[in-house]
Amino acid sequence: MQRTKTFALGLVWIASSAFAQPEFDLPQLEAMALASSRSVLAVRDQVDAARFAVDSAAAFPNPELEYLSGTARSRGVGGTPGDARSLAVTQPLDMPWKRSARIDAAEAGLAATTAGARAFEADLLARLRSRYFEVLRREAELRNAKEDVALMEGVRSRIALRVETGEAARFELIKADAETLNAQKTAQAASYRLAQARSLLQQMVGTTLPPEFALSTRLRDVPPLPPLALLQKQLAENSPELARGRAEMQRAQRQLDLERAQRWPNLALKASVDEDPDVRTSKFGLVVSIPLWDRRRGPVGEAAAQLSRARNELESNQFVLGQAIEAAYQQYEIAQTQVTALESGIVRQSEAALKVAEAAYRFGERGFIEVLDAQRVFRAARAELITARYELAAAWVEIERLRAQPRESKE
Repeated sequence: MQRTKTFALGLVWIASSAFAQPEFDLPQLEAMALASSRSVLAVRDQVDAARFAVDSAAAFPNPELEYLSGTARSRGVGGTPGDARSLAVTQPLDMPWKRSARIDAAEAGLAATTAGARAFEADLLARLRSRYFEVLRREAELRNAKEDVALMEGVRSRIALRVETGEAARFELIKADAETLNAQKTAQAASYRLAQARSLLQQMVGTTLPPEFALSTRLRDVPPLPPLALLQKQLAENSPELARGRAEMQRAQRQLDLERAQRWPNLALKASVDEDPDVRTSKFGLVVSIPLWDRRRGPVGEAAAQLSRARNELESNQFVLGQAIEAAYQQYEIAQTQVTALESGIVRQSEAALKVAEAAYRFGERGFIEVLDAQRVFRAARAELITARYELAAAWVEIERLRAQPRESKE
């Protein structure tokens, strides 16, 4: 009886402390993690760097100023010695066919980096969601374990009373003590696992999440998913992995165009003024670099190979991601079927069988061993339900990671 009172007081204290804790839902934790993660900030810095790379690609070449000064001495009779100066300005011309290919390659690089940042954020959110549902799973296991402890302590107190009055054998009390200790051990292990899961979730979110927090949802609150055909369409349209692959292929194509355009001569305008003691000469002309020896065979071949690699990787990712989302959706349907079967039939039937066994034991129609068997069946059914719900949540997390819907559209 004293153990039951102590356990009840502990439940009251836990409930009161949990009530005082701030509650968070999954969207709040996602926003906190994205805002505080240094890794996310580093990836966004890479996007900024790629954006400035587009500005660099669009910049025009700077002019070159050349100034020479010296002395002039005449070799002939009557020449005038003195200072000689030369001033020249050269302006390289940015050819349109090179400029457009260079800018397009930089813009494709920006698109690839942006898609890579989206993929990184999707992976981060997937890990966060997994740990979020892991906490919900451990909380459900702890609640069930505490209910088992309370149930076993109640049964043990009744058996102890029957043993004292001589209505039951002492063997039943020994068996009840063993089952009670086993239930307490399971509850303690569940408490440790919950503390570990909460620590991992806090590590994922960051320091903005207080040490004492509560989650406002339950493990059963897994968001629904649209049909598989719509998921496959969203995967093709919004997947950051596919978007990055397409951008990489486009960048490789533009880089190949740029390397081929480099075969054409480079042009520059040049104007110069030469002064000596007797003559001042002004010149204006065109500087042409002749691609005589270097035909850029190596860079062109390298760019072509990179284009082929990007194309093959894109086709491979399309196949792999398509198979992955089908497998994840099948796992989602299997877990959903298991949850429905357990919730609607197995758990209820095992709970009803336990109540019948307990009632029969109180009236002396059944033995204590049958009550324990019914409790084990009910306990196993509840554990299977928790596992099925967690597998359903894990499948949802994987599908969300694959399709990576933009946050604006989901809100």
